[in-house]
Amino acid sequence: SGQHRVPRGTVRLLAPVGDPQKVIAVGLNYRDHCWEQGVSVPKEPIIFSKFPSAIIGPFDDIVHPQDSSEVDWEVELAAVIGKEGRHIEESSAMDHVVGFTVANDISARDWQMRRNGRQWLLGKTFDTFCPLGPALVTKEAVADVHNLRIRCSVNGQVMQDSNTSQLVFRLPTLIAWVSRFVTLVPGDILLTGTPPGVGVFRKPPVFLK
Repeated sequence: SGQHRVPRGTVRLLAPVGDPQKVIAVGLNYRDHCWEQGVSVPKEPIIFSKFPSAIIGPFDDIVHPQDSSEVDWEVELAAVIGKEGRHIEESSAMDHVVGFTVANDISARDWQMRRNGRQWLLGKTFDTFCPLGPALVTKEAVADVHNLRIRCSVNGQVMQDSNTSQLVFRLPTLIAWVSRFVTLVPGDILLTGTPPGVGVFRKPPVFLK
């Protein structure tokens, strides 16, 4: 058959997309995540970015920055662009997607929310702050990308458990919106937002150690 099995412990799984031109992310894009913060649902997508240098494999270690004490988790559905486009119509937006994977939008909340003028970039893009994978699933294999369970566990404890049906802006809207400003090219990654259950909004707050 040409297949050859190797023990999981003998290999290192890399990110399914190695060197994208862009890593685009969306804030406040789950209704239930807005509710847990007590903020209004956005009327337009809130777009920010992470540097591609933040990407690591799905089981690689996250390096805790020396000058942050509030490192948090954010599980996200990530769409991978497979076809170049600019000013894409919503009706054809999914034609530009090759598949989906899972991302963790690791965030240093002290840098994101209080330091550096409260701009999100530095708090979102430390090295190792974007674990990605393990698989890239083609869009044809997903019956309904807007009805997927999405969960995150920390040390075996489920912290986030929601469904992509809670997305404020669905993928066609996000792709069309982002392509108004930049050309999307194959390999670009679009993180679609995180559901409730992040550490910063727990009472008391909980962060990664």
